[in-house]
Amino acid sequence: MGVSCGSQGKLTITDDDVIKKSNLSWQFLFRDWNFGQAKSTIAASAAASINSQLKIEALQNRVGPEIGSVFNDAFWENLTVAVNALDNVDASLYVDQRCLYFQKPLLELGTLGAKCNTQMVIPYLTENYGASRDPPENQAPMCTVHSFPHNIDHCLTWAQSEFEGLLEKTPAEVNACLSNPVEYATSMRNAADAQAKDNLERILKCLDQGKCETFQDCVTWARLRFEDYFVNQIKQLKFTFPEDAAASTGAPFWSSPKRFPHQLQFSAVDPSHLQFIMAASIFRAETFDIPVPDLVKSPKMLAEAVEKVIVPDFQPKEDVKIATDEKATRSAGSVDDVAVINQLLLKLELCRNNLSSEFRIKPIQFEKHDDTNFHVDLIAGLANIRARNYSIPEVDKLKAKLIAGRIIPAIATATAMATGLVCLELYKVLDGAHKVEDYRNTFANLALPLFSMAEPVPPKVLKHRDMKWTVWDRWVLRDNPTLKQVIKWLKGNGLNAYSISYGNCLLFDRLFPRHQERLDKKVVEVVREFAKAELPPYRSHLDVSVACDDNEGNDMDIPPISIYYR
Repeated sequence: MGVSCGSQGKLTITDDDVIKKSNLSWQFLFRDWNFGQAKSTIAASAAASINSQLKIEALQNRVGPEIGSVFNDAFWENLTVAVNALDNVDASLYVDQRCLYFQKPLLELGTLGAKCNTQMVIPYLTENYGASRDPPENQAPMCTVHSFPHNIDHCLTWAQSEFEGLLEKTPAEVNACLSNPVEYATSMRNAADAQAKDNLERILKCLDQGKCETFQDCVTWARLRFEDYFVNQIKQLKFTFPEDAAASTGAPFWSSPKRFPHQLQFSAVDPSHLQFIMAASIFRAETFDIPVPDLVKSPKMLAEAVEKVIVPDFQPKEDVKIATDEKATRSAGSVDDVAVINQLLLKLELCRNNLSSEFRIKPIQFEKHDDTNFHVDLIAGLANIRARNYSIPEVDKLKAKLIAGRIIPAIATATAMATGLVCLELYKVLDGAHKVEDYRNTFANLALPLFSMAEPVPPKVLKHRDMKWTVWDRWVLRDNPTLKQVIKWLKGNGLNAYSISYGNCLLFDRLFPRHQERLDKKVVEVVREFAKAELPPYRSHLDVSVACDDNEGNDMDIPPISIYYR
């Protein structure tokens, strides 16, 4: 194509992932000797070997707001066009918002098995990528996932939920509580709902009964988790709903698709049981920063460590409620919840007094692409052992990875089609001066086959007096204005500002008398003083949102206002 081959041309690519064996089936730049190397670096090298005149820079940064020092204002302002081939919605929305803000064209493409789609996002001509969203995926009811699974997908969903709850969400809640205990306690009291109670119970369990100081403590924790998941919870379920139980309609409660469960007996000679103990113990040790000994490599030594664990007897309880309504949602707070929350906070304070002020635990985020981190092993083990409880066919690690990670294998032909379609549109973008009718969005499904092309949807246009704007516009005020000057400029355009915000912070509201004292201050000074914002040195402006109405009292939805202070 000759793109980025001129003296002023430059192509910047970024990807924080490394090359894996599965990548070889759907692309043509990597080889088997590139396993473990950075995707962007190898792709740039391979492309340059095809065309030595290509000016290309390879980065290894994840796309997102946390790396604003790399993808800063200067980067976006100097960009001609952005092309997205991302595998998650959040990153795509971030690039979409940046292109929208800096008024840059964005060519979006994606593949899903034999399906592919392209979307053209052209300044002032089309709506942006985030203007339309796919409908949410159908999900199994929570009561089915937690108590009445009847296929392996339910078991894997439950396993992933437990992984995230135990190893990511609970440690994050613990750290939030320990970092700012007063503020955290206040937020829990203000929430006063079942979710707040659950959070506090998990934190207390983690810091009290579940606190680990040695690797043997981690083995004990893992063994007790096994007993709770696959024995005690099943005993309680069978006690609450016996095999001959009847539903409210008189029909058998355990009728299809429900499966009557059976508790398991832990066995150190069962490889799957021991594998679960090993993976769970390692993760618990990592969470509490405990060294992992060599005994995990020896099934015999690990089995000996498990045999030291004393497992208490369990007796089912009469008053346990198990959700059976598929449409039920989490209940709101009650008087009982408020009382329990206050008791839990008192216990948590006593527990916290026994910890050092620097004590923290490490959250572990699920990473499906690393086959050496045991993440998929733990989820597959959890799901398969639970499947045994309900006599559900088990799956191997690869199938578990595909389902839990929502991975649909890429196909080279679909990838090639999406790439070719975007390249055709890129010619139009670089040529310039094209109408919206010249561009095409495409959806194709090679398995049917289906091929559909359509003009992009134009953006919604808003008008006021002789002014009009779309989602692509932002108004710019330079020379470091004061709040009064911003309000006066809007007034001159027939707009009466009644509040000005920066992010979640209210900078000015005409209903608050004390806010009148801020009018003569520079906007940037008010932001630094009241929003406590740390404006990085590479930023030359900030954006404020203004709520205003016209002279007839009608609310007006206006673009963000960029305040240049440098």
